[in-house]
Amino acid sequence: MQVILLERVEKLGQIGDVVTVKDGFARNFLLPNKKALRANESNRKVFEANRATIEADNASRRGEAEIAAKDVDGKSVTLIRQASNAGQLYGSVSVRDIVEALEADGAKVVKSMIVLDRPIKAIGVETVKVTLHPEVVVTIKVNVARSPEEAELQAQGVDVMSAMFEKDEAGFTEDYDPNAEPGEIASEAPEEAAEEDQAEA
Repeated sequence: MQVILLERVEKLGQIGDVVTVKDGFARNFLLPNKKALRANESNRKVFEANRATIEADNASRRGEAEIAAKDVDGKSVTLIRQASNAGQLYGSVSVRDIVEALEADGAKVVKSMIVLDRPIKAIGVETVKVTLHPEVVVTIKVNVARSPEEAELQAQGVDVMSAMFEKDEAGFTEDYDPNAEPGEIASEAPEEAAEEDQAEA
């Protein structure tokens, strides 16, 4: 289906561009969200007649978004969640969780602005895109941790999970007998064996 874009759409085009899209994408997303019009003769005339108004309206919304972006860009929000020893969350962090955390921090955003490719299911620091306007996109950091202390370490750039695994491995040492044959269980220390032989004699 051919449509006329009423605003910039990522990977499609700018205001006024006539583009061909899949019917489902047009019917389910572009048309109901007033991001485009069907590209027929009457709609083209309507668009051209109102082009100046549409572009002015878009420019004012972009200006508002650029002001709002100063409050949001580069923000870091911390979410404390329960997780397994391997760092997997019991559940996941959703768009709503991020919106609530940003609102608590004084940023005005709505769910549709958060671009989360997949739910966050492990502890760590994720970079998330926030689309305040089709032409104004900023990023925030979402710090998911099991405790405020862990969040603080992650904020400083410490990879909590790898640090934890290193600690576990450092605490585990295996008895090693350099004279043992492969597959043989480490034998008693030679001195102890000699003492036992003398005692039996």
